[in-house]
Amino acid sequence: MPVSNSLRSGIARAGDFLRDHQRAIRRMQWFIVGFYIALLAIPAAMPLPGSTASVLDNLTIAAQFAFWGIWWPFVLLSIPLFGRAWCGLFCPEGALTEWASQHGRGGAIPRWMRWGGWPFVAFSLTTIYGQLVSVYQYPWAAAAVLGGSTIAAMIIGWLYGRNKRVWCRYLCPVNGVFNLLGKLAPWHFRVDAAAWRTPVRRIESINCAPLLPLRTMKGAAECHMCGRCSDYRGAITLSPRSPEAEIVHVDNGDAWQTTLIVLGLMGLAIGAFLWSASPWFVDIKQAAATWLVNRDVYWPLAQNAPWFILTHYPEVNDSFSWLDGAIILVFIGAAALIVGGAGFSGLWLADRVLPAWRRSEARDAQAQGPRRPLDGVHKLAQGLIPAAGMGVFLGLSATTLTLLQHEGLWTGWANPLRFTLLALALAWSLRIEWRLTGMRTRQPGRRLAAVALVCVGLLPFCWAWLLLFVIW
Repeated sequence: MPVSNSLRSGIARAGDFLRDHQRAIRRMQWFIVGFYIALLAIPAAMPLPGSTASVLDNLTIAAQFAFWGIWWPFVLLSIPLFGRAWCGLFCPEGALTEWASQHGRGGAIPRWMRWGGWPFVAFSLTTIYGQLVSVYQYPWAAAAVLGGSTIAAMIIGWLYGRNKRVWCRYLCPVNGVFNLLGKLAPWHFRVDAAAWRTPVRRIESINCAPLLPLRTMKGAAECHMCGRCSDYRGAITLSPRSPEAEIVHVDNGDAWQTTLIVLGLMGLAIGAFLWSASPWFVDIKQAAATWLVNRDVYWPLAQNAPWFILTHYPEVNDSFSWLDGAIILVFIGAAALIVGGAGFSGLWLADRVLPAWRRSEARDAQAQGPRRPLDGVHKLAQGLIPAAGMGVFLGLSATTLTLLQHEGLWTGWANPLRFTLLALALAWSLRIEWRLTGMRTRQPGRRLAAVALVCVGLLPFCWAWLLLFVIW
């Protein structure tokens, strides 16, 4: 749909507004930092709330609702709507790591940090550890997971770069997720190559904190939408675009992005959301405990792990045994393999149905490199981003609904809304898959067969949400 010139001008002025109010943005960021530290530190210093505590009368419950009921679910939702504006304008961790970098030693970024697998590894380890210590329920666990990440961000900022967000670019546990969802944003900072080449009399330096190559910047996946570069050299403008443009025409994906989408967001995350509600988890645990007792092996049944390794709060009768921790790991791993494996298999079979993918078929053929056997799979995997992102949002918002129910609010509207959102996200993913198949063949039969195979691969993903929200 064409965009009017007045709307384009208004969006461009919004980018210039951000550029011209960086000092106010900094002050806002420090206010958010203070609020964030208070929500982490104060509840951790207080006794655990009783069973009748409420959001309205207990700071620990209020902080829990703020972090896990509002903050993280809706930060995730904001990325496809506004790009990574959370990262550039509001994130306390980003502000702190940049501040530490400003006053740090300014070391060179080491090669190990540039490894492409960190987004998947960091997301996976954080998700699994959060489940083992019950991060959604207890303030000490939240302080360990979120506060530990913040301290690590400041250390990395002090060690590497100068006025940069090295942590955000390479090691942040949610950087990979935000990178994927940012591709769906309906606007980005567009670079006019011709205007960039036009000689200018004076060029002011621009600090791109997430270390983007501004001259060749494509898309919004890595851009933090801070606005600092707006109108730089008269070539960079905040501009509207199709939310599908980056997936279809710019980004071809790679092995680690595919792994994060199908094994991380659509597999491992689902396992993390499902295990606590699953009767299968209880059955497996009971069977394992019986097997151990029959062989006089009792140490795995002990509930003596410290709280920062496994959940241990005997004062509220909530402690994990070593067996609990092991079964949680097995359950999450099995979910990742079953749901993620099915999703990958559907993509692989769809790729086999279609003609061979040529990377030059993407509109942006820059730095394409040699074709690899799974290039077509990686490109098709990009189409699953809407469904994968919605799955994580639904899982996180389950905590929101639980807290609302605890407050006595009616939540009968939740399931119809959940499945409507999931259906819309799946329909969007399939629409993108249809467009991607059209880049490889014009034969409707082959395109339909490929999209149908992707649908079959998504069946375990859909079934998991039925289990969580309806059957269990």
